[in-house]
Amino acid sequence: MTSTANGPDIASATVADTLAALHVDPETGLARDEADARLKVHGPNEVAEQKSRPFLRFLGKFWGLSAWMLELIMILSVVLRKYSDLAVVSGLLVVNAVLSFAQEHRAAGVVENLRRRLQVSARVLREASWRIIPARELVPGDIVRLRPGDIIPADLKLLTGALSIDQSALTGESTDVDKAPGDVLSSGSVVRQGEGNGVVMLTGAQTYFGRTTELVQLARPKLHIEAVVAQLVRWLFVIVGALLGIVVVMSLIRGASLIEMIPLLLVLLMSAVPVALPVMFTVSMAVGAKELAKRGVLVTRLSAAEDAATMDVLCVDKTGTITMNQLAIMGVIPLDGWTESDVLFAGGLASQEANQDPIDLAFLAAARERRLFDAGPAVTNIFFKPFNPQSRRTEAVVEQNGKRLRVMKGAVRAVAQACGLQPPAIEALEARVGEAALKGYRVLAVARGPETDVPELVGLVTLYDPPRPEAKKLVAALRDLGVGVKMLTGDALPVAREIAQAVGLANIRRVADLKAADPQAGHEVVDLLADADGFAEVYPEDKYIVVQRLQAAGHVTGMTGDGVNDAPALRQAEVGIAVNTATDVAKGAASVVLTEAGLTNIVALVEQGRTIYQRVLTWIINKVSRTILKAAFVAIAFLVTGKFVVSAFAMLLLVFLTDFAKIALATDHVRPSRKPETWNIGGFLTVSVVLGVAMVMEALVLLFISWSRFDLAFNDNALYTFSFLTLLYFAAFSIVSARERRRFWTTRPSQTLVIALALDVLAGTILTRLGLPGLMPLPWGQTFAIFAYSMIACLGLNDTLKVAMIKRLVLKTSDTTS
Repeated sequence: MTSTANGPDIASATVADTLAALHVDPETGLARDEADARLKVHGPNEVAEQKSRPFLRFLGKFWGLSAWMLELIMILSVVLRKYSDLAVVSGLLVVNAVLSFAQEHRAAGVVENLRRRLQVSARVLREASWRIIPARELVPGDIVRLRPGDIIPADLKLLTGALSIDQSALTGESTDVDKAPGDVLSSGSVVRQGEGNGVVMLTGAQTYFGRTTELVQLARPKLHIEAVVAQLVRWLFVIVGALLGIVVVMSLIRGASLIEMIPLLLVLLMSAVPVALPVMFTVSMAVGAKELAKRGVLVTRLSAAEDAATMDVLCVDKTGTITMNQLAIMGVIPLDGWTESDVLFAGGLASQEANQDPIDLAFLAAARERRLFDAGPAVTNIFFKPFNPQSRRTEAVVEQNGKRLRVMKGAVRAVAQACGLQPPAIEALEARVGEAALKGYRVLAVARGPETDVPELVGLVTLYDPPRPEAKKLVAALRDLGVGVKMLTGDALPVAREIAQAVGLANIRRVADLKAADPQAGHEVVDLLADADGFAEVYPEDKYIVVQRLQAAGHVTGMTGDGVNDAPALRQAEVGIAVNTATDVAKGAASVVLTEAGLTNIVALVEQGRTIYQRVLTWIINKVSRTILKAAFVAIAFLVTGKFVVSAFAMLLLVFLTDFAKIALATDHVRPSRKPETWNIGGFLTVSVVLGVAMVMEALVLLFISWSRFDLAFNDNALYTFSFLTLLYFAAFSIVSARERRRFWTTRPSQTLVIALALDVLAGTILTRLGLPGLMPLPWGQTFAIFAYSMIACLGLNDTLKVAMIKRLVLKTSDTTS
């Protein structure tokens, strides 16, 4: 730790000396002008990130399977003294690197924007008012409020309260560490239990561990679809390799030069390599993340949208998602001679404004409305014990007129037990509040008494958190998308049923029923999960069990959460969603963070995920069919005619023109499916293989017709141009067809895709007229004939075949296009 310029080593100093050295009053905090001045001196509370050099990242584009193949072709061109080929291949290698670098740089910009929007926040006291600010704006001397689930945003000294913190990310300690006033709290630790105030000592790079806490997970996880594509590419290599093996054997039998063939064979083999795949995935995910950010959904992992495409069950917290999370006191029921004012006064004393908890704020607002805190002698807070799921109550000790008073509020049973009531009395009390629960009201008990004695129950308070106006419609919307919604709440069963019924969720069960079901009797758990629309009386740790049981029953599960105890369930779920009021720990555990309350943005997440899935599926279908077209067309034509019908240069040009045009699929207009997606895409792969075979046959028929009509038998350059244009036009029109699971005209492609394909076709056609090596201009009539034939084959015959096969092979088991 460091010392201040005008004081002792504040890490080891007393609390009083630390506050004096930092020139701050713990009751009022810093003034705004003083905070701004200190921010200019100390800088933002962050550690400067060592960014990778763009030039080195650009050089990395020349390292990889596709780059190696191109570089090998360049070496062979030098050996064969084909310097024009060398120049063109070198140009293509550089263009490939530039395009890939530019697209990934754009995607990195999206991630950086997410990082700026999704930052650790802090509750800070300035000018005697508590407010929430980004942690990067903290300065030494700021007074910060800490609660369970908070990530400690700077090096602090604890002033009040007692905390249990997790320092494992910093020190490797596996057990939580207890902290008392005067102890130092290191930036990056996590508050597990307790509450308190601390003063900021050091920020940014000056902190002991010198780390900036981030909520955006930069590590790029392996996507499910990438595993599918990796297996697909291996399969394509086998097919292409087998075809090329036949070509090599036949060439050697016919006396052809092996070294002359190698460039073309390498290019054909490279056609099975997904050159644009990494860029396609990165851009797709980044474009999706950018679109979701506009709709109040921040993704902390770029793979989150892909996971959402397959989600079929969503567990949602009632509070803030189904309801408004704006509690209001509806009624007060005094007990045994106490008054309503007594109940609200005690409940207000058992609340803490700095926490910004909705229940606490409701009690404080009601007490202040009646001016209860101003009516008698001043009250001094001595001790405050926050709510935790085990005790299910808040508790405080205050001093008034020299006497200490113990006050508490919380769940009726929990407070009644603390007051020493016997089970029959507790049951009678719960029966008394049953009518309020049936109206959807939440009922809390309030108690007070001398500090050292058992408190006395003074009354009951009913609170109401109304359902969000759009909740019922959005629950129905998720169900229409094939996503079952299960409401989880800590409320008693009657309250939970009333709220659930208001939003269209009929059957709510106690979570105890699920926990009691034997996991070994799988059908019992599956039936219970299928039958229930939600669970009541849920503790935070129960959410993990619910997610596990749903996953064991074969569901891809989403989970919303907000607290520190929700983190295990958020990590366990395929789609962990932190709601807008979530703690920093919950946000760090989730893959998605909502910036607005309610379910609207979750619907957007599901739709965007399925949109991305459809775009990537289009890429796969087109990649398989076109790889088969290129390899089989060249191989079969060689076996029939005895010559290669396309040059290595022309094939290389074709690979890059078409592969990078397909990056525009990341922006295509797609209608998301109405049911959860699946990674079992065997039916679509069969469709793509059949389409590839169909295009090979159509291309060979065109070659047969044109062999003599276009005088291709005696003019190799004309033959190369013919084959290049045939494969180019087939590629462009096959993308137009493959992007739709129905007829190609059902939806309009995006403007970006249309422009990319048009430029692709136009550039390829113009290049054949520039006298490039191995290419010669064809008469415009022949060029138009190839164009028209390709369009009719792809958008007429093949599109009809595609629709018929999808209906037969895919829609039998899953209506993915309805």
